[in-house]
Amino acid sequence: MRRLIAVFVLFVLFAGDLPASASEPFHVAAKGAVLIDADSGRVLFAQNADQRLPMASTTKVMTTLLALEHSSLDEMVTAGKNAAGVTGTSLYLSQGETLSMEHMLYGLMLRSGNDAAVAVAEHIAGSVPAFAEMMNAKAEALGANAHFVNPHGLDADGHGISALGLALVMRAAMKNETFRTITGTQRKIIPWVGNEYSRVLENKNKLLKTYEGATGGKTGYTGKAGRCLVFSAERDGLSLIGAVLNCPTWFDTATALLDYGFENFRSESALEDGQSVDAVVVRGGVNEVVNVVADAPLQTAVPVGEAVRIVRHLPEALEAPVHAGQAVGTAQLLAGDRVLAECRLVAASNVPRRNLRQSIIRLLRGWILRLQV
Repeated sequence: MRRLIAVFVLFVLFAGDLPASASEPFHVAAKGAVLIDADSGRVLFAQNADQRLPMASTTKVMTTLLALEHSSLDEMVTAGKNAAGVTGTSLYLSQGETLSMEHMLYGLMLRSGNDAAVAVAEHIAGSVPAFAEMMNAKAEALGANAHFVNPHGLDADGHGISALGLALVMRAAMKNETFRTITGTQRKIIPWVGNEYSRVLENKNKLLKTYEGATGGKTGYTGKAGRCLVFSAERDGLSLIGAVLNCPTWFDTATALLDYGFENFRSESALEDGQSVDAVVVRGGVNEVVNVVADAPLQTAVPVGEAVRIVRHLPEALEAPVHAGQAVGTAQLLAGDRVLAECRLVAASNVPRRNLRQSIIRLLRGWILRLQV
């Protein structure tokens, strides 16, 4: 039977009162929009954020994420007939042209090359439909409301994502260091096989130049999807991710959402990854207790001026054997009754079960200690 072992309060008082804009709803010029805390995934602003909408080339965030997970940067990727013939924004790959996966991904994210997207998809999965299946499986694993038909985002029946789903895909991608490097690059020169000039790629995400703390993102546009943008920024330890779908004022709206986030929220880190939290009794173990640690940071965006508390949920005792990394309980960061963030608490070490000999020795030691008293 589990019970609450400890409840302690960590009051965090930030300077100033809660700005009116943090409590009053506002509207942005987008069919779907969202702003989330990158650390916890907590939604800070939402406007029609759950409706699946066309996403245009923001699709390529998922394409790049899968490429990084299923290939190495030095793999050579050859553009086939399908890649060379794809319409829309292009690297102008010729059939049979070969580039490294790294250069393909820069072409995908900075130039938004649809031909690079097809080349990458066919290299990894053998075909665009097979790669789309991988994209949909990944979206489901991330809890993103999405359905992918292709790797580039050209208009296709059924191809769409919600604003929140797009932010969740971006959140997963931003955990990859190589993705962070690519999406945060403003200018890159890559080879152009058979041409006397190299390809000069300029990032279409203007926020990298205009917004302090911008870390990455991806633009997209088609006639059906309108202007779409997923974006990220970081200031004073607070990391934000936003997405707008069918938004005529995409960069201005992104700026407004980020300003709202940074003005009204602060990052609160209650526990670090691996931080010792408590000790739990182990029945029948070679050790009487096991230390319990956080298996991930307990960190999230907290409204300015709001007090928060940590609540730990742990069992009264565990039965041996206990294994290192075994889930033992949870720690939650709360504001009032609202759970802002949660992490697992796990055993820090192995505690094997006592054998008969060890049990007898322990009994004898206890008996001797009692006699000495």
